[in-house]
Amino acid sequence: MQEIMTHPLGDGQSKALITLAEPVTVDTFGGRIHVEWNPQAAVTPLGQLPFFIDYLHVSGLFDEWVSNCPLHWTSPNAPTKTDVLGTVLLSVLSGHQRYAHINTLRGDGVNPGLLGMSKVVSEDSVRRSFSKAPEEEVIPWLQGSLQRVYAPVLSEPWILDADATVKTIYGQQEGAEVGYNPHKPGRPSHTYHTYMIANLRLILDVEVRSGKQVASKHSAPGLWALLERLPREHWPALIRGDRDWGTEANMSGAEQRDVPYLFKLRLTKGTRTLVDRLMRGYDWIDAGQGWQGAESTLRLSGWSRNRRAIVLRRRIKKDVAVVSRPQDGPEQLSFAELSDQVDVYEYSVLITSLAHEILSIAQLYRDRADAENNFDELKHHWGWGGFTTQDLKRCRTMARITALIYNWWSLFVRLANPDQHTEAVTSRPLMLYAIGKQTRHAGQNRLTISSTHAEAEKVEQHYRRIAAFFRELRSTAEQLTAIQRWYRILSSALVKYLKGRQLQPPECLPAPA
Repeated sequence: MQEIMTHPLGDGQSKALITLAEPVTVDTFGGRIHVEWNPQAAVTPLGQLPFFIDYLHVSGLFDEWVSNCPLHWTSPNAPTKTDVLGTVLLSVLSGHQRYAHINTLRGDGVNPGLLGMSKVVSEDSVRRSFSKAPEEEVIPWLQGSLQRVYAPVLSEPWILDADATVKTIYGQQEGAEVGYNPHKPGRPSHTYHTYMIANLRLILDVEVRSGKQVASKHSAPGLWALLERLPREHWPALIRGDRDWGTEANMSGAEQRDVPYLFKLRLTKGTRTLVDRLMRGYDWIDAGQGWQGAESTLRLSGWSRNRRAIVLRRRIKKDVAVVSRPQDGPEQLSFAELSDQVDVYEYSVLITSLAHEILSIAQLYRDRADAENNFDELKHHWGWGGFTTQDLKRCRTMARITALIYNWWSLFVRLANPDQHTEAVTSRPLMLYAIGKQTRHAGQNRLTISSTHAEAEKVEQHYRRIAAFFRELRSTAEQLTAIQRWYRILSSALVKYLKGRQLQPPECLPAPA
């Protein structure tokens, strides 16, 4: 072992030594290797993240998010807003589910500096920072950041999907109440009321409420407030919701605002009567994918007017499970065998203000099922499944931050593959994870990336093309503002959705509420 003195000794100083140990010899089945450690090397497991950072930089998304953040500190030793929000960004991108996972970021010697951070803050710093921020300032900040992302797309015809999902809670958190929880019956939960752009999988906003506030009447105020923040010409062409949304309050609310809607109805006594009536003598027409449809008008008890109802039916070809309850006995499950001579149907009843034909309406509602894929991805591959704190305020904050970063990443991935949405379980290993080693020579920083992915060569081609696009955007559009650059980036990422059209920013963009 060799010891090298790095500084001359001074009065009262101890030796500052760097120990250079000899490599360790290891015999393996593939032969002898020599192992050595270099703790001073700047390395990262997220070696391809600099391309995403370049995307945030040229678009101005990260700078605006940080500058508008309402966090404030008075201590001279407090972290900066860039350090706190940069740490959260790296954590959410890495797929973390708990604040404790933030500590794993401290080994990253490359990306924090590229984000302009001076350090990765601790999990406690992140928790405390969001606990002190007033919620009446945090909510408009995050809603404005979300609107900054999706606003350009609203100039195109779009559909708003409203839905809710349940997050099971295992501790003693605020709002953790026993309500509707299909996966863990009897467990306390939070409810995530979410509004999203159909097909693009972009989140417009999310509200976190207690487990008992699952019904759409708790979603509707947030939905109408969201629409009020948008210019009237950017309102959706259609609002869709499941059977929980087929209520008089929601339908009359949409009618008063002159917004078309398509909701599903519960099979109550009144809707069953409609189904029975249509079964007798009505002509059923093809509704696609094995379904048949018929229409009528319907006015249930408590409704203010007659409305157009579409009844869909599909023949059941497999055996049917039958549940019976004998007197003074438990429920019994049996199976009824269906023959070719017996027709048994399943039914769905839709209520709508649209004038489209039955086939189009049936397909429009079937497309709503894509919203469940959003929830599955956000809960299992992003932070909606975790980042739980004792108070509900910080849960709301992290839910919106996760949705914002999810939108950023989803659109970035579309720059590489504009043909489809790629979920994080696929896009992270492909476009994020790789060993990166940073070196500095002759005043130039160099990052060497080593990816073990089978499609590493394909990803390299994507990134070379993306980097060239950003380089051209900087050199030929220096006069453009950050918002105008964002319009051009979106036009490239959503080229298939826009059918090649360029999004044109208005002369005066409305400020987010």
